Amino acid sequence: MSPFKYRSLLTTALFLTASGAAMAEDTDKERMLDPVEVRGQVLYSDQITALKTPTPIIDVPQSLSIISADDIAARGFDSISDIVAYTPGVNSSQGEGHRDAVVFRGVRSTADFFVDGVRDDVQYYRSFYNLEQVEVLRGPNALLFGRGGTGGLINRVTKKGVIGEQITGYQASVDTFGAFGGQVDFNSAISDTAAFRLNAYYESLNNHRDFYDGDRFGINPTLRWEATPDTIVDLSYEYIDNERFIDRGIPSAAPDGTTSADSGLRTPVEALSDITFGDEELNTASLEAHILRANVSHQFSDRLKGNFTAVYGDYDKLYQNLFPIDYSASNPAFDGIETVSLDGYVDTTERQSLTLSGNLVGEFETGSVGHTIVGGLEYIDTSNDNDRFNTFFDTSQDDVEVFAVNRPLNILNGVGVNAAGVPTTNSFAVDVNDDDEADLSVFSAYIQDEIAITNWLDIVVGLRFDSFDFTVVDTTADIADPNRTLSRTDEEISPRLGVILKPQENISIYGSFSESFIPQSGEQFAEINSAEEAIEPDIAQNLEAGLKWDFAPGLSLTAAVFQIETTDGLPEGDASNSIEESLIRVEGFEASLQGALTDRLSVFAGLSVLDGEIIDEGDLQDNVPREIPEFTISAWGNYDLTDKLGLGLGVTHQGESFADGGNTTILPDFTRFDAAVYYDVSENLRLQLNVENLFDTDYFPNAHTDDQISVGAPLNARFTISGKF
Repeated sequence: MSPFKYRSLLTTALFLTASGAAMAEDTDKERMLDPVEVRGQVLYSDQITALKTPTPIIDVPQSLSIISADDIAARGFDSISDIVAYTPGVNSSQGEGHRDAVVFRGVRSTADFFVDGVRDDVQYYRSFYNLEQVEVLRGPNALLFGRGGTGGLINRVTKKGVIGEQITGYQASVDTFGAFGGQVDFNSAISDTAAFRLNAYYESLNNHRDFYDGDRFGINPTLRWEATPDTIVDLSYEYIDNERFIDRGIPSAAPDGTTSADSGLRTPVEALSDITFGDEELNTASLEAHILRANVSHQFSDRLKGNFTAVYGDYDKLYQNLFPIDYSASNPAFDGIETVSLDGYVDTTERQSLTLSGNLVGEFETGSVGHTIVGGLEYIDTSNDNDRFNTFFDTSQDDVEVFAVNRPLNILNGVGVNAAGVPTTNSFAVDVNDDDEADLSVFSAYIQDEIAITNWLDIVVGLRFDSFDFTVVDTTADIADPNRTLSRTDEEISPRLGVILKPQENISIYGSFSESFIPQSGEQFAEINSAEEAIEPDIAQNLEAGLKWDFAPGLSLTAAVFQIETTDGLPEGDASNSIEESLIRVEGFEASLQGALTDRLSVFAGLSVLDGEIIDEGDLQDNVPREIPEFTISAWGNYDLTDKLGLGLGVTHQGESFADGGNTTILPDFTRFDAAVYYDVSENLRLQLNVENLFDTDYFPNAHTDDQISVGAPLNARFTISGKF
């Protein structure tokens, strides 16, 4: 992959930002704190969502996308990865087959997920049954969200009760793999000041891979109460019950069928695409969760509003699996037969988490300068008990065993025959990897001021303070120091600065800077070791400059250049080097066009170009970070042939990337076409057909390692009936 540097683009964009003032026109700009309901133009300001002030998208100094519930239904999306495939600057990772995993502008994450602005970092697959919209933010996010958020985040906005309305909506679907599901959305006005809403769904899972099955169930009753004309109370309980087969994909090989580094770049072994490398019975993941949410929104005056939130979640998760770690097309140790080495583990997590947060949004003037200030506090208390046991085969007396490649593999429910023809049995009760009891306490305070200096110049400035207190007790029985306790306290300040120029009301040119951090305990804070205990958090610096232009009614163009640089923490008290060593630098460009071209044709199109580099004095020096496609492009268009009949067509292209940091394995580029046909039988009944992979392309969308590469789904279709009464 050839290097593609963007420093000149950043310089040019920042020059445009500095010079755009000359284009400004003197018009009044009013800022309102009233609830905003303009979908697609303003993030809902009457809910705790990604932005906590009523700021139009055009005035936000960073890239973002909003996918409404209608968009999700029209495009047939049912997973985070579906949304990501049509979002510029973002791509999906495999997530070990049991969790959502996203690569935001080259930065991998399983924890930068939020619901109504509150962190939702448990590892699982998220559903859409109770959502109003999904917000995908790229760029600087640390000020409002704290740790993580380096390359971006995803915030899901849930449905709330609607006072004064009676609504019953439904949806049922079935696809050509045999999966089916249904959901219901019921809203009832209890009184003139209260409403009850119930969202529920069930889904039976199936796809193109052997053994894959599972089901998902969720129910979410909510209550909205208008306690006073200025006070709204939302109460919610959600129950989630998920279970599914874990598929870690297929291995890769060099052109000569080996994994030798001297044999050329490895690619997915396409001949193995129909084989599932796991145990039909043991490869499974389950999640049961109970989540309580409460929010109070109060309008103190025309210029001051407050939001106060409490969320408690109780999560019980298990995942266990066997997966490939090595492959040979002709293994000399086993008479030249085709073999695969399997490893595995079982992992359980019990987590209870309480989040308390509140913020005030106010506006005032100092002379001719206007201010919109948001200030808030947040407290998170989390208990996380986690254990992991490795596979242990009685034949190898180790966690790895070699099997002949067959369909299916010669192992079922932990019992099988290895490549030498010897019976083998796996146990998940012998080889303990870790057994940790962790407690996390986070206190945060932040303040941000959107300063309207003139009608053409805004400045956004803010700081966030986080105190991150983490303690873990390692109860693993066979370590040298059983029940040892390790702890770490980090106190970090995350700054944000943005400049927005408005040469016209429908144009903004902006530049933005922020910092974020990740503690050494990682995204899931399962453990720290004695070495990490003395290391400062990783720090990420984020630069972005861009343009937003609403050049026609309902039609918007956005473009941005950006740079993200992460650095590793230094040991405390180490004064040998005053400059932290860089680990990864990602530079890139993205652009999107969204809106209605005509009364009948609406489009969304996006592209991104990324260049990443590992800057480290080690074996990975100058390599490209894994799963950063150099080029991606996607587009979706809806065309209404008549008032009742419409068509949708989508295309997504992902350039090649590396599946590993060593840059030995390539994920090939691919182009996939999707389509939709929908017919409105009446105002209250729609029939819809969504087709994925219209031309039956073979492709490998993502990976977890170089020997765990996902196999994309072939041509498939889903029929949906939806309506309301």
